Amino acid sequence: MAIKPRILKHVVTAFAFLVIFIAPLRAQDTEQALLDQLRAAPAGEAGRLDRELNLIWGRSGSAAMDLLLKRGRDALEAEDVSKAIEHLTALTDHAPDFAEGWHARATAYHQAGLYGPALDDLERALALNPNNYNAIFGLGAMLQEFGDLERAAEAFDRVLALHPHHENAKTAMEQLRQSGVGRTL
Repeated sequence: MAIKPRILKHVVTAFAFLVIFIAPLRAQDTEQALLDQLRAAPAGEAGRLDRELNLIWGRSGSAAMDLLLKRGRDALEAEDVSKAIEHLTALTDHAPDFAEGWHARATAYHQAGLYGPALDDLERALALNPNNYNAIFGLGAMLQEFGDLERAAEAFDRVLALHPHHENAKTAMEQLRQSGVGRTL
């Protein structure tokens, strides 16, 4: 039995509607549910939830953009910072609403010692995804490097409010406490 072209057109249109409009809403629901679970999770469960969130945040919705992110991250891992910046700049140019592209490029800029552009990219990443605790941690680390310890502590506190088992944020907060930040008499 053949499907009439007119009916097929409506089926394809309905499917496209679901993919374009409903799937992102589902991803947002899933992200929020994972963040809620992470806040209350025991340490043993936090790693899995963290990986799931990073998988969601690392998907742009485009295979080509995901490939640019992968190439940028691979270049960072290989310590080819200039190549990473090239790939990640192409990514942010072509997918300006993809927060993880900005976060990854901020990391590359930081590794290149380009702190102004790194801060700009972190600001953009966090405007697009204010719950990305890894980007918030990066901001806190930079603030700590600049000697703005109070604001660094605020950033690390925000990280720990989202992800109570974030080891780097815990370590950073402990170092700040040892240097007197956050202690009261």
